[in-house]
Amino acid sequence: MAAAPQSTTTQNLREFRQPPPARLSRGGLDAGLLAGIVVATVALVAGIAVTGVGAHYFFQPTGALIVVGGTFGVMLITTPLPALLYALRRTLGLFSTEASPHREALIEEIVWYARAVRIKGMLAIEPAIDRVSHSFLRDALLFAMDAKDRTLLQSALENRIRLCERQTETAAKVLEVAGGFAPTIGVMGTVVGLIDVLRQFSSLAAIASGVGAAFTSTIYGLALANLVLLPAAHRLRARAAEIFDLQELMAEGTLCLFDGMHPMLVRQRLESFLNAAPVRDRSLPVLESAS
Repeated sequence: MAAAPQSTTTQNLREFRQPPPARLSRGGLDAGLLAGIVVATVALVAGIAVTGVGAHYFFQPTGALIVVGGTFGVMLITTPLPALLYALRRTLGLFSTEASPHREALIEEIVWYARAVRIKGMLAIEPAIDRVSHSFLRDALLFAMDAKDRTLLQSALENRIRLCERQTETAAKVLEVAGGFAPTIGVMGTVVGLIDVLRQFSSLAAIASGVGAAFTSTIYGLALANLVLLPAAHRLRARAAEIFDLQELMAEGTLCLFDGMHPMLVRQRLESFLNAAPVRDRSLPVLESAS
């Protein structure tokens, strides 16, 4: 009669060898970003077409050179080269999204680890460490297996999250600084164009045409700042906020595992990170069979 509970426990431990497969969100091109670029471009072109002015009138190589070159020069002056290159990589990375587990699936995975830890301790998840669905969670679990003190583990996880936050903020500030200077440099390009116009003061027709062309530099500066640089900075922060929320969920789950918390309590605590309604509790049948 005593062999039945032992057989049940052995069967449950075998179930803990394979974590549940996590559902991953698809990576690829960021459709929202591409749609925003298309909408802004179409609106700008349509607005120019409504004025009745030929599109070629708005293409002034001199103004584009002053605005783009001047803005890039300001970025080199205000930002160290490694930070500038990092900001460029992060900006180019906005066009694509990485595959990441859904929060509900991630909670299920952490609850699975909580069941294993309750029976065999933190080292029970070591055989499955290579199959963890997220790199941050994998590193957090490795920290937890080696840590001797909860305070040190929490400090290590928070430092990791804050480091990613500082890097993103640095990249966003680079774009914001450039976006602040671009309109001013556009005005400088306009002044340069007006100076060139005034050299031809004898021809009123040339002056009228030249003044309009000179102000295209201001348009370039405003467009570069408000359609490219500043939106990219806000997009960086928005995407980083999603990553931070996911990392905080994984850090909180790791601390729950380190504390040996009951799987049902782990689920309830992690569900606070969900924006949707709580998922159905699927841990009870396993817990009842394990008992």
